[in-house]
Amino acid sequence: MPEFLPVGEQLDLLQKGAAEIIRVSDLRERLEESRKTGRPLRVKAGFDPTAPDLHLGHTVLMRKLRHFQQLGHTVIFLIGDFTSLIGDPTGRNVTRKPLTRAQIDANAETYKQQVFRILDAEKTEVRYNSEWLAQLGYEETIRLTAHFTVSQMLERDEFHKRFQEEQPISLHELLYPVMQGYDSVKLECDVELGGTDQRFNLLCGRELQRHYGQKPQIVLMTPILEGLDGVQKMSKSLNNAIGINESPGEMYGKLMSISDQLMWSYWLLLTDLRQSEIDALKAGVAAGHEHPMAVKKLLARTIVAGFHGEEAARVADENWARMFQQKEVAEDLEEMPVPFAAIAGSEPNQIRLPKLLVALGLAASGAEANRKIAERAVRIDGEVVENMTFMLAALPARLVLRLGKRAKIAIIK
Repeated sequence: MPEFLPVGEQLDLLQKGAAEIIRVSDLRERLEESRKTGRPLRVKAGFDPTAPDLHLGHTVLMRKLRHFQQLGHTVIFLIGDFTSLIGDPTGRNVTRKPLTRAQIDANAETYKQQVFRILDAEKTEVRYNSEWLAQLGYEETIRLTAHFTVSQMLERDEFHKRFQEEQPISLHELLYPVMQGYDSVKLECDVELGGTDQRFNLLCGRELQRHYGQKPQIVLMTPILEGLDGVQKMSKSLNNAIGINESPGEMYGKLMSISDQLMWSYWLLLTDLRQSEIDALKAGVAAGHEHPMAVKKLLARTIVAGFHGEEAARVADENWARMFQQKEVAEDLEEMPVPFAAIAGSEPNQIRLPKLLVALGLAASGAEANRKIAERAVRIDGEVVENMTFMLAALPARLVLRLGKRAKIAIIK
């Protein structure tokens, strides 16, 4: 009989990055039962192969699946090859263009190749929902749909909005949540994972399981990962995505382009660091002990290493730094020596940025320097700075400071 960690320790990992769990008390109870009986929970997440390549937004759910897998539970990677014929209306104000069976099959094959960069292939149950949905007769389909009303379907945000705006809603779209719910029945799921935009579909699974005499599944929802723009959901169609098949250098460069604020969401949703470790990094940046660029470079190396290996991440890191340095050197910037004592902060290796900007002649006064930093107009080594202090890695130090179109290199000794 397998041994599971104490429930508190399991929940510590499983709740990391979760936006909502319905319900935590039920999950705790199911985990306790699992420990007593030795029966792993059956946990699934479904992915419709609507495009050939997965991006980091897809991996948020996969990483949470891996957490369950690491704790000894049975993970089901469900490929929605049948539901792809319908197309999930999530986030859509128009009906999706249907895919051909050939397109779906080709995309499904690429999904299988990519998902095992995160999940353990030997411990993952890969299923296709065409196994049961394609076998449904007209009679059984009618019986399934009889468990729901049209008014229930129109409660879903996408349908409600389209109905109010007199946008067309195709009948087959109303079947999507029902089909996804039936997947949970056939797989006898204890837990289903999905993004917060999947809430309606996930609850349909709970409803159908009750009708079929099963315990309703626990629903664990993760936040929607914002794309490189920091505004919209990561999507290749919006050109704000990072594909997991992209080269190490391309992946690293895109990660370095995200904002300092967005970086914390990526740490939370795209790495295995515990919440306490992320909080410590964040506190270090806020206190000026760590520079945001250094933490972002660590993030980029961590994510690239997860998909391409440590050596590829190291090379990508070095190449990115080399390219940036060559760009600055090509500008033939003026180098100015600045005594550390003239700009020293209250802690070892800490400097006061307003004093440095004035010393370099980039700001006329401390007040102007303070204002420009608050306006996010100052960059150090290409990264926007938001704090009035900056921690040097060591002395002497060489920093490229830029304010607007003006830039200089500070040699601090």
